[in-house]
Amino acid sequence: MKKIAYLLGVLAFMLVSTTSCVSTKKIVYFQGADTIYSHAQRILQQYELRLKPGDQVLIKVTCPDPELLTVFAQDVIMGTAGNSSTLSSMNGNMTNPYGFTVSNQGEVKLPGIGNVKVMGMTTEEAAAYIEERIRAANLIGKPEVSVRLLNARVSVVGAVKNPGVVSLTSERNSIIDVISQCHDIDDTGLRYKVKLFREENGERMMYDLDFTKADVFDSPAYYVQQNDVIYVTPNKSKSVKSSAFYTFLSAGSSVLALVSTVVSLCYIFTK
Repeated sequence: MKKIAYLLGVLAFMLVSTTSCVSTKKIVYFQGADTIYSHAQRILQQYELRLKPGDQVLIKVTCPDPELLTVFAQDVIMGTAGNSSTLSSMNGNMTNPYGFTVSNQGEVKLPGIGNVKVMGMTTEEAAAYIEERIRAANLIGKPEVSVRLLNARVSVVGAVKNPGVVSLTSERNSIIDVISQCHDIDDTGLRYKVKLFREENGERMMYDLDFTKADVFDSPAYYVQQNDVIYVTPNKSKSVKSSAFYTFLSAGSSVLALVSTVVSLCYIFTK
């Protein structure tokens, strides 16, 4: 009886441990940070968003004399029939309330100025360059231009709790910010196997990131860019846990543990 109880206990322990044991080294974030960041480290990566073909930008021009802005409010949107509210909403916003699309050549076409190359610029750099072009064209003496990116977003798929498209609300967004918006990596996600796909200069690149290591902060993909795709690799257990075998194994281990406990108690009280 004693041998049977012992064998049942060992078998139950092995079944439970194989179905539930996970190494903390595979789930703890930023291991080694205490050593690496014992002193402040300089940020070397480019974290500002830079304009790319297909981006939509809102360009707003202001100046002390509103009458000088009329050159930027002469276009007509087809179908409006001269609706005054529509035209007034366009005044001072470079005529298009929905923003300008950066062409495949990296340009935006502005009224009174023509094509302006903005690809590769930050929104601040693009605003300063457009100001120069307006002054050079003698349209406005002291223009103030602001540029805002309208459609910046990142796609997140794989083993996260809430996959989907995340809109970027600022010019500086880390991959941690994006994953947090998705409510963190799922329990079945491999934190050391995160991939980021990025389009740069007509090429698609892939970066591997390991969230369990503190050096993830040094990755060129730590700060995301618009149109990045993030994929969190799922653990094999995700498919195993949904199988009938796993359900049977989990139930069987629980029953076996119960049986071994009962047998052990019976042995103790009958001894």
